[in-house]
Amino acid sequence: MKAKAEAMRELSISAGYWLVCCAWLLTIGPLGGTEGGCSNREARKCCPGRNNDCLDFSRRRTPCYCDNYCEKTGDCCEDYLAICQVSAAVDCVVGPWGPWSECSALCGTGSKDRMRQVIVPPRNGGAPCPDLKQRRGCLGDSPLCETAKEVAKILPNSFKRDFKDPWRRPHMLMREKMPSYCVYFRLKQVGAACSLHFWSSQLVRERRVCVECQGDAAGSKKRCQGDGLQEARTFWTAASVAGCQGSWVQESSQEKCVCPQYSFIFV
Repeated sequence: MKAKAEAMRELSISAGYWLVCCAWLLTIGPLGGTEGGCSNREARKCCPGRNNDCLDFSRRRTPCYCDNYCEKTGDCCEDYLAICQVSAAVDCVVGPWGPWSECSALCGTGSKDRMRQVIVPPRNGGAPCPDLKQRRGCLGDSPLCETAKEVAKILPNSFKRDFKDPWRRPHMLMREKMPSYCVYFRLKQVGAACSLHFWSSQLVRERRVCVECQGDAAGSKKRCQGDGLQEARTFWTAASVAGCQGSWVQESSQEKCVCPQYSFIFV
């Protein structure tokens, strides 16, 4: 019995040594002289961005990574910094805000913008750049706003005065000799009542129309009321058709011009 007990004790000691050796081998790896990490990779040793295939095993035989994303997740291999030559993270640096732009609308509600430039772009996982553009609302207060508020009164150009009145005063004759000018509009809104009369039925949404400012219709500013502003929406009304009204956008104007037949005149 004593010999059997002694044999069992020696067997236990041998098994213990064997387990210790196995644990040591698992720690250092199958080859005692090798080390895991980015330097041990056969393919690309370092990978940009996030790449789950860019991995190896640490000295403890646990998975570790050699991509840039491992800096955020904290699972880089031990030699990542040395092998991949990673510099310190550089945060984005921006300059001061520039001045606000002019209001986008001459009249009414518009917007203003301001911008700033990137001085130092982010590198190596540094903080990204903040917003480089800001926008805020504004109200256009151009002196031309009064013109934009005017409502044009129009009639068909068949109402032209082409007769000579001998009783006209000299200053009125001079006004009649003032050359006409033409304004071209794109109709944007047209009231339903416009379709009830022949001449006003020519006023159709998105149609381009010519409206003539004759000399006797021009005021003291040598322009017709409601002749609009370039690329601005203004309003009009048909002088002889109740309820026929709408809006248009001035596209162009031409001095010393006469509109073609079936056009319109300012009243």
